[in-house]
Amino acid sequence: MTRVLITGITGMVGSHLAEFLLKDQKGVEIFGVKRWRSSLANITQIKDQINLIDCDLTDASGCIGLVETVKPDYVFHLAAQSYVPDSWKNPNTTLIGNLQMQLNLFEAIRHAKIDPKIQVALSSEEYGRVYPDELPINEDNHLRPLSPYAVSKVAQDMLAYQYHESYGMKIVRTRAFNHEGPRRGEVFVTSNFAKQIAEIELGLKLPVIHVGNLNAQRDWMDVRDVVRAYWMAINQCKPGEIYVIASGKSRTIREMLDYLLSQTKTKIEVKVDPARLRPSDVEILRGDPTKFKQTTGWTEEYSFEQMMGDLLDYWRDRLKSKEPDHVSI
Repeated sequence: MTRVLITGITGMVGSHLAEFLLKDQKGVEIFGVKRWRSSLANITQIKDQINLIDCDLTDASGCIGLVETVKPDYVFHLAAQSYVPDSWKNPNTTLIGNLQMQLNLFEAIRHAKIDPKIQVALSSEEYGRVYPDELPINEDNHLRPLSPYAVSKVAQDMLAYQYHESYGMKIVRTRAFNHEGPRRGEVFVTSNFAKQIAEIELGLKLPVIHVGNLNAQRDWMDVRDVVRAYWMAINQCKPGEIYVIASGKSRTIREMLDYLLSQTKTKIEVKVDPARLRPSDVEILRGDPTKFKQTTGWTEEYSFEQMMGDLLDYWRDRLKSKEPDHVSI
């Protein structure tokens, strides 16, 4: 059996990766890292098919015990504080926490004297300020991070490179652009809008959606395409290299919201909430996945419309199952 360790398995990406491996890969035994307070809602349907291990990755000794217990053949490092607005409120937790988790994991792997294949999930946010003549964004673009979260991912990126160069660890670095879909955390913009629409449809909220900057452009992919890309990356890409995973297309947040609104019969007003505006925002992200596609043959299977429709249906189903009280409108 091939032993696969997934950090952040209780998150959207980790849960979809585990599902993909269970469904499409034979002879795989999955070990997932969770913290004692982590919600298991995203993995309820597969909980009995995986091995869950409690471990705080910021604890070095805990990481050593984790790696020595599992002795993984593959490691997918997905765990991170990944919500950009929170990184403004808690820069210390984001910067130190994200880097510390990865450092402890790498050191535990060295301590155990094993040589697994490792994929580190990085982010398009690392690029930050991108100028029009630099589009689309590829592996060679300058990194100009515009948030504490983005800085933390640059640090993870460089640490992964250094550990490959210094110790020969088989680390593949992937900079994935925005990925969405069912189970996306409600604090993220696509999911937040979808949840608000579902709440309004059910009479749980007044027919007003509160928004931030709608002019920013993002390169969106379906999470189910991205986890398949991660599996291809760890198996086919060259350790030490960086690979952009993207759709190659960008849409404004306004376009994304307009599509979601087109999927409901309810009339909804849109209002800007100043509290949702960031001190500085990445205005445009559009990736160039040429290198990754040529290396792996990866292509997208889910359309933007299916991704957003599935996300909206996810919130409709989830809110219906809770059956909360209605509000007066």
